[in-house]
Amino acid sequence: MPLPTGDTPALLLGPLLRHVDPVSATVWVETDRPCEVEVLGRTVRTFRVGGHFYALVLVEDLEPGSTTPYEVRLDGARVWPEESSPFPPSRIRTPGRPGPFRLAFGSCRYAAPTTVDVAEGIPPDALDAYAERVAALPADEWPDALVLLGDQVYADELTTATRSWLGLRRGEPVPEDAEVRGMEEYTRLYAESWSDPQVRWLLSTIPSSMVFDDHEMIDDWNTSAAWRRRITATDWWDERIAGGLVSYFVYQHLGNLSPQELAENTTWQAVQALPADADAEPVLRGMALAADRDPRSVRWSYVRHWGEARLLMVDSRAGRVLDEQARRMVDDEEFAWIEAAMRQAVEDGVEHLLIGTSLPWLLPHAIDSIERWDEALAVRHEGRPLGRLAEALRQAADLEHWAAFGHSFDRLAAALLAVARGEHGRAPSTALVLSGDVHHAYAAEVVDPGGLAARVHQLTVSPLHNQAPHPIRVGFRIGWSRWARRLTGTIARMARVRPASVEWAKAAGPYFGNQVGELVLEGRQARFVLHVSDHRPDGDDGLHQVLDLPLADPTADPTAGRTADPVPAATAPAG
Repeated sequence: MPLPTGDTPALLLGPLLRHVDPVSATVWVETDRPCEVEVLGRTVRTFRVGGHFYALVLVEDLEPGSTTPYEVRLDGARVWPEESSPFPPSRIRTPGRPGPFRLAFGSCRYAAPTTVDVAEGIPPDALDAYAERVAALPADEWPDALVLLGDQVYADELTTATRSWLGLRRGEPVPEDAEVRGMEEYTRLYAESWSDPQVRWLLSTIPSSMVFDDHEMIDDWNTSAAWRRRITATDWWDERIAGGLVSYFVYQHLGNLSPQELAENTTWQAVQALPADADAEPVLRGMALAADRDPRSVRWSYVRHWGEARLLMVDSRAGRVLDEQARRMVDDEEFAWIEAAMRQAVEDGVEHLLIGTSLPWLLPHAIDSIERWDEALAVRHEGRPLGRLAEALRQAADLEHWAAFGHSFDRLAAALLAVARGEHGRAPSTALVLSGDVHHAYAAEVVDPGGLAARVHQLTVSPLHNQAPHPIRVGFRIGWSRWARRLTGTIARMARVRPASVEWAKAAGPYFGNQVGELVLEGRQARFVLHVSDHRPDGDDGLHQVLDLPLADPTADPTAGRTADPVPAATAPAG
């Protein structure tokens, strides 16, 4: 439990600017004790979880298209911005301003650079570098939104500093492969990741949307039914998943929700209804354990409305159906909700439909074929030696992306093509799938001989702060090659594996190093810009733009079908 260190409350983490719409915003903070938190004249009392104190301040009655600097006060004392901050004032900018909509995105941030051992050889933190770049720009060139696509913390890969902290907390030495256990140890991970000044400022002034991936809980989380049987038989899983989901709800999920969704969220309302001195951890622990045992009890997916752009964030981890004979990335009820949200976006006339999913939908062709082949063998030979071999390969090689859930891959393809063909109304300019996870960046585009009125792309950016070992770099480069595609395609056909229901072509990549992606959306025009930091031979390890890829032709007739035109060339070669 945090201990007071002075006469006035202290701000431990935050502020994080989270949900922002034309007339309201939410601001999240963690404090060192119970107190009143004030932002722009709106005051709320902290709530308590596991002896830690948090607040989510709802700021209403803002003007569309406005820019409002803000401060954070605890019990009346200003604690943000810090007096010595070199960064511009934090501000809330509501949608509705003229000009392009800029969205930054990426995934996989292994702690802050100051907490990572230099000997690990991880390239410079792209999110830190991006924050410094943004701070130096005029405010009208700042991104309008930041989308973090998983692995905001690593529960199963700890820094040396955190292992030392765990040793002191547990009263015993911890091994190199130590992992966190409950809520208290998760709070250390978030503090480690979100405390560095650059990212702290960025999160205070750019609205963020987040979703988990496996490392927030454990590597290979919900890979398969066999994995789940093994993990739930342990004596430590309940503590891990409860700590992981409780902390995710508090640190990430609450800020994903709009004011209306907060008012309708039964868990949040139960927390709000507790007495002022009560601890909400039992309530949240009950929610977390129920969510693990019955994913239908909680929906982690959500929608963000940004005028002509709309983000539909899909939970591609916690909501999986793992029965080997009926594998689904999300259950049928949630997929129907996803399809309905996509249709609603078309009916509302959005120009750019964004699907956020931590795991890529379109992979290099050879890897896609391997994942389909492995799933087919695991299903066809479940419980027999060949099925067990396929399962072992699945877990060892992380064969658990959308291609390894073939039914769900095809259902998402059908939903996206229906949007792109204008089956629900006038097609948007683009339908973009944003993903991370695979520790490199690339762009791929769906091609269709019948023509599409909207262009459909997979845009993958990962990691923000981690690394891709040499075998991964080699494997993903080979995965796009024609000969590897022919080889794996032949293996899949010999095993009578049904091919993917869509065809796609690589548009750019692969790029390695730490990286941040940007979408620049204006009218029917869209561009994908990629910034990369790596250990360069010339010693310049800063953030470098390596790609500016047009994603849509703004002069195209939105009612006309688009055939498989040549993919536009990037402005820089692949890394």
